[in-house]
Amino acid sequence: MKNLKGSRIAVYCASSAKTNQRYIDQAEKLAVEFVRKEVKLVFGGGKTGLMGHIASKVIQNGGQIQGVMPYFLKNIELSHPLVDDFIFVETMSERKQLLLKNTEGLIALPGGCGTLEELLEAITLKRLGQYLKPIIIVNQYGFYDPQLEMLEKMIQENFMRPEHRSLWTVVSNAKDALQAIESTEDWPSDALFNATYKN
Repeated sequence: MKNLKGSRIAVYCASSAKTNQRYIDQAEKLAVEFVRKEVKLVFGGGKTGLMGHIASKVIQNGGQIQGVMPYFLKNIELSHPLVDDFIFVETMSERKQLLLKNTEGLIALPGGCGTLEELLEAITLKRLGQYLKPIIIVNQYGFYDPQLEMLEKMIQENFMRPEHRSLWTVVSNAKDALQAIESTEDWPSDALFNATYKN
């Protein structure tokens, strides 16, 4: 079991201001766990949706947080006003790189196309040995069922290997996500060989 105290964990999630309250409630429970375990939240920097709520809850409870956002989003005032530790970059690609840099894991809450794209890139990077830390998918209320079915179809159709099911871990409650990171082993450093090996 890992000790996450003092570590950095990235969270991908929705910025939509119309996010259902039940997802907001779950995000706030995760925020409480970040503070309780003394883990630094690294997130996309937004002030609305799940992004805004998880950030506000961490800050209100005295936790640590870092936002990463492209300048073009800052310029339309989408950055969270209560976050002091901000990194501003030029592109979305730079943002994704910094969200994962020096983190001990990644948590994906429900979100839109941006969240899904970030999640799938992280899974791809892990498959290729470029990111070795746990990836936790929070499948609240079955939100990610269609995507998980798609990943399973990729395995069944031999586009991915059976062992690639271990690239991600699924939990149903956001409050369990950090515990899942604590109990999940890092991906092996020779993952690139396994990704390209031909049976």
